[in-house]
Amino acid sequence: MPFKSKAQRRKFAELLMKGEISEETFEEWNRSTGSRSLPERVKPKKGAGRKKPAAARKTSGGRTSRKKTGRKPAGKRR
Repeated sequence: MPFKSKAQRRKFAELLMKGEISEETFEEWNRSTGSRSLPERVKPKKGAGRKKPAAARKTSGGRTSRKKTGRKPAGKRR
């Protein structure tokens, strides 16, 4: 089975160094990948998205002011 990303290849190399996988397994995956160019990661990391500027991010967490509509405020009804 070929590697899907450069990060996966690095992880397998790390497992090989720790002795958790055999050299034959690593070489088999490496051969099946060939010389294909791989992306750095298949999926982006969580929270790695672009953050908005502070001015655009500000929202009032509490009550907001209401627009005046010209109606009488709701009070006691008859």
